[in-house]
Amino acid sequence: MSEPSFQVLNTPLLTASTELDPGEHLLDLELQGCLVESAVGAHLLNTSAGTGIEVFYWREGDREVDFVLRKGRSVALIEVKSGRLRGGLPGMDAFEKVHGRARRRLLVGEGGIPLEEFLRLPAGEWV
Repeated sequence: MSEPSFQVLNTPLLTASTELDPGEHLLDLELQGCLVESAVGAHLLNTSAGTGIEVFYWREGDREVDFVLRKGRSVALIEVKSGRLRGGLPGMDAFEKVHGRARRRLLVGEGGIPLEEFLRLPAGEWV
């Protein structure tokens, strides 16, 4: 679908590369966003293994979708937000303009599906 997005599937590797003390990691909002997105990505990849579900990242120009799940002809778009949503979901709109309507459009995090709830269910529940 697009060039790969760099995903760290072991979040301690993300925090090990910083000079922050362990207690300071969640105070860095940019790092917190990376940690949440990586946790969602790891969860999707782990729970989709062997199920026929494909997990992608999509980007065209400055528009992106964090995760695209595809099983057969069924597609789900997932955007992860660790802070307040500003300005809608233009990446999903752009994706659908190019590839057609997705079966599901999901926002994980503030203003959408709570992260804890999303992580309780396998990828197959979302596509």
